[in-house]
Amino acid sequence: MGTTAPLKHSSSMHLILLACLAGLVAASPMPQPQNRHPEYTAETLLDEREDQGDGNFRYRFETSNGIKTEKVGTPGSKGQSNMQGAFSFPFPEGGVAEFTYVADEFGYQPSSDLLPQPPPLPEHVYRLLEIAEQQRAQGITFEK
Repeated sequence: MGTTAPLKHSSSMHLILLACLAGLVAASPMPQPQNRHPEYTAETLLDEREDQGDGNFRYRFETSNGIKTEKVGTPGSKGQSNMQGAFSFPFPEGGVAEFTYVADEFGYQPSSDLLPQPPPLPEHVYRLLEIAEQQRAQGITFEK
């Protein structure tokens, strides 16, 4: 019985401490969005959507802080939705990131000057590809 009273006292202290902390958090000033970066106060400038219900759609979206996107979709040959689109957004330090893409039965294929590019293939690879094409034209096949 002697251990029950300290546990109640300890639990009461924890509850009081928790209530005090909650009060401090509730009373502390919250940062106001207008004091932050423009992305927190962006407004929608353009929102156009068109869906024909048959897999064909189109939309465009633009905000006051420079974010833009547009997409056109059509039904694909294998049941997928084929899409072409673009999006852009401003960098905080200046400049704009711009991307275009195609998404279809061959996958998602983005394009941008910002995406890393592999080094060019050595010249001998192009010659080997030509030889392989000539061999295929002659009916030569190789086992895998």
